[in-house]
Amino acid sequence: MKTSSFVRHFTSSHVALSQSTPSAAAAEPQTKPRVIVLGSGWGGYTMASRLSKSHYDVRVISPANHFLFTPLLPSTAVGTLEFRAIQEPVRTIKGLGHYYMAKGREVDLENKIVKCEDLYKGVKFDVAYDYLILAAGMKRLEGVVVFFLKHLYHARQIRNRILECFERASNPTIPDIQRDRLLSFIVVGGGPTSCEFMSELHEFINDDVASWYPDLVPHIKLTLVEAGPGILGSFDKSLSEYYLKELEKKNIDVRLNTAVAGIDERYIENEQITVARFKDGSEVNFAPVKFIANSNLALERDRVVIDDYLRVPGTKGRVFAIGDCAVNPNENLPPTATVAEQQALYLTECFNKYYSKFDVLNEKNDDDVPLPGDVLPALMPFAGLRFLDKILCHASPKFQYKNRGAMASMGFGGGVTDLKSTDLPSPKTTLSGYASFLVWRSTYLTKQLSLQNMILIPMYWFKAIIFGRDISRF
Repeated sequence: MKTSSFVRHFTSSHVALSQSTPSAAAAEPQTKPRVIVLGSGWGGYTMASRLSKSHYDVRVISPANHFLFTPLLPSTAVGTLEFRAIQEPVRTIKGLGHYYMAKGREVDLENKIVKCEDLYKGVKFDVAYDYLILAAGMKRLEGVVVFFLKHLYHARQIRNRILECFERASNPTIPDIQRDRLLSFIVVGGGPTSCEFMSELHEFINDDVASWYPDLVPHIKLTLVEAGPGILGSFDKSLSEYYLKELEKKNIDVRLNTAVAGIDERYIENEQITVARFKDGSEVNFAPVKFIANSNLALERDRVVIDDYLRVPGTKGRVFAIGDCAVNPNENLPPTATVAEQQALYLTECFNKYYSKFDVLNEKNDDDVPLPGDVLPALMPFAGLRFLDKILCHASPKFQYKNRGAMASMGFGGGVTDLKSTDLPSPKTTLSGYASFLVWRSTYLTKQLSLQNMILIPMYWFKAIIFGRDISRF
């Protein structure tokens, strides 16, 4: 009893100390402009890592205390890779002023304050800023999401749910109608992430599950639903058609021009069944995992409007937005990791080279932050090749997006790569099959941010090939 009391007392004291940290930090004398980065994704983590710590006090607010390498996320949902191999802790950023594990609930533009809510206790606190970078991604979803794959905990929940479905379906007392329901998996959307996850799921079922649950194989049904006329709409048409044919060869039910109209409950043979209802009138049973995410920011048409310099209008150059949460009415950019990364690289160059000369700490200085000078776009995807940007690109004060091509994996030994519209100095062509598979894996392996993950990832790939994926649920 004494031990429990001590633990409770220690925990309460620690939480109270943590809650007072932001206020105490705010009272410290400022010697450098404070840059608050809201988010730890591709845009936020890149900004926080590359901003000059000698010029700025850089702080991050995010409910996720890590950066997630999203292209490899589908692999973790089925055990091809382990979760820790595709993340980088935020606190490992050298020179980071502070990290707040919290959600940004509101922005007070007049007083330059971000109103936050502690992730654990729900305690609300304020964090003052001189510059604010909105890099929170797209948070707003309508209604109920069954399988939502964006964060590590999503992949973990999906993985556990898949294994739970097989264990429950293996129970000899369960009716066949429930067994069919449990083993029916629906992926909504025909983009790269959805297609890659479906390919990984099919490979997981055929390579691993089939050997452990052979009696359940006839009951498994995989369905991919796309509201448009084809999958991988941003890819070359020949690659989209190739990927579609490969999915159909694997007996995956691909439904095009079909939108999910609703999720209903049915009672069939006295059994409660969850049903996905499509606009074409058909229905598919499944076992739901529900996630609901609401936007924490006041957004216009679900995104923050920005100008050609990634600034939020009306903030005198103090607030910027990058990544999925931002939209420039003059430029239609895809909501991809490469866009967020290029925007972050452009903005850090603006801050380190130009905005650092503006005295934002002077309370009497209420002028707009001057526009930046010329900045080279980040065409080359690897830091070691960035010197080629000077040769291949023209500098401009405005943000310039460069097309680096597009890739989508198809499990082991398959994939598609579209280089027809790329700005890279490479042949304007397409790749598919094993050649694309090698390009995909080598590219994403070399883009890892730490040596540790560059070693761990090929080890897990080797383990999956030789020993199979882990089917433990914990």
